[in-house]
Amino acid sequence: MRRTRSTATAAARAERRAHTDYTGGVYGSLLAASVVIGAGTLGSFPRAELVGLLLLTGVVFWVAHVHAQLFGARLTARGLDRRTVLRVCRDEWPIVKAAVPPAVAVAISPLLGLDVQGTGWLAVSVAVAGQVGWSVAAARRAGASWRLVCATASVNLLLGLLIIGFKLALKH
Repeated sequence: MRRTRSTATAAARAERRAHTDYTGGVYGSLLAASVVIGAGTLGSFPRAELVGLLLLTGVVFWVAHVHAQLFGARLTARGLDRRTVLRVCRDEWPIVKAAVPPAVAVAISPLLGLDVQGTGWLAVSVAVAGQVGWSVAAARRAGASWRLVCATASVNLLLGLLIIGFKLALKH
């Protein structure tokens, strides 16, 4: 009996992974890059403040997305139960996960000998790389052709470069 239960649990996990939506990761990475750009335009800042800002912004946007999804479920007359709430929380979690690598980059930047400006560039680069990575993972998970995978990676890289362009324009 135990083996059957663990097999069923493994099958359920595999099913969830197969239907995982990485949109939140792409969105969260773009959000993280924007937070770094915004903080950088204000001048010098403590690294701990930027780490906190990245993580807290990710959490706030995660809560907003969860609320929007659950409110949408209410509007379509679907009942809200614990399972639905937990599923929505889990589905939207990539928004928060996407903020972690740029925050780690900021946290370790002193070990790399980076000043504040270098820290900002590292964090933005990590966020853009994450954005491209999330889009590639989503396309691969969906079974997209390599051509479509390259297209989505290119579009997300272009969006990231657009954010970097804003950084350059706002600094000068």
